[in-house]
Parts: sequence; structure tokens; C-alpha cells
Amino acid sequence: MSVPAPESPSFEHIDFEALDSFRFPDGGGYPQSYREFVRSCGWARTFGLWLIYPPVQPGFADGRARAANLTEHFHTVFRDGEEEEFDWMIKPDGSWDLAERLEVFGWSENGDLLLWDVASRNADEEFPVWESRGMNTLHLLGSSLDEALLKLRERSEAQVIEPLRPARL
Repeated sequence: MSVPAPESPSFEHIDFEALDSFRFPDGGGYPQSYREFVRSCGWARTFGLWLIYPPVQPGFADGRARAANLTEHFHTVFRDGEEEEFDWMIKPDGSWDLAERLEVFGWSENGDLLLWDVASRNADEEFPVWESRGMNTLHLLGSSLDEALLKLRERSEAQVIEPLRPARL
């Protein structure tokens, strides 16, 4: 992992079995950089802003179900944008086809998204990581979560990962 883990990470609601057993349509599991982040940092606010959604035990909030809801909303927004020919939405690095393949796995407290291109696993079994600022742009952050976190850290004033208390539904 490319960033320092918190001293007392919050793990009580993370579903580690799902972290290891989940499979995407391509048959592969979660990328190694994501699994390492979740195992090291748990449920946390990263660099004062970012929430990376881990798989969680039943009855807890802010897990992969939240990411799936955000993904659905993202796809709706981008389909509407394509229909309206708002080509600025796929700038600077994306395309409409790419937007349809992206899945949310992280969210910033200012409304930006971290997304994986789940149809483009690389030789290291990692997904490219994209950022959508305000849910109306597409920026490539890196070929893995580790690369993306380095870029996010560079532009952040907060350099720490702060453990958060899990919330029950």
C-alpha cells in the first residue's frame, strides 16, 4: 500500500470473507491494492475527504451497497448527458462507453467519485481508477488504487487516514 495506515483502524463492520470471495463478471476478485487498503485502513476518511467503501457485515451502512447506489445514479446522470450531447462530461480523459463500464468504489465529502473500469483489468489484476468531479467529468487517476491514492494525497492538505466509527442501519 502506498499510503500510511492509521494507528487504530476501524474493522468491526468489515466483511473480510466477502473482501476475499467476491467476484466481478470477469471472474476476478477485488484488486489487490483495494484489498490491501481495506485490510490496513478499514473504514476511514482518507486525506480529510475520501471514503473508500468496503464490503460490510449485514446491518451496517456505507458499504458496497452504497457504492452500487452511487453507481446507478452515476450511470443515470451520464446517460442523460450523452442523450443531451453534453460531451464536456466525458472530458478530459473518458468516453461514453467508458462511463457505462465504470463502478463507484469511493466518494468524497464534496460529491466527487472514485470509480473502477471493471472491464479493463490489467496484467497485475488491477482496475484503472477514475475520478468524476461533481459527477460530470472523467479523469484517469492511475492504473491501481495505489497510484490513485498518491495523486489524491499530493493535492490534499490532509495527509492522514482517519478511522471512522461504523454506523448501523
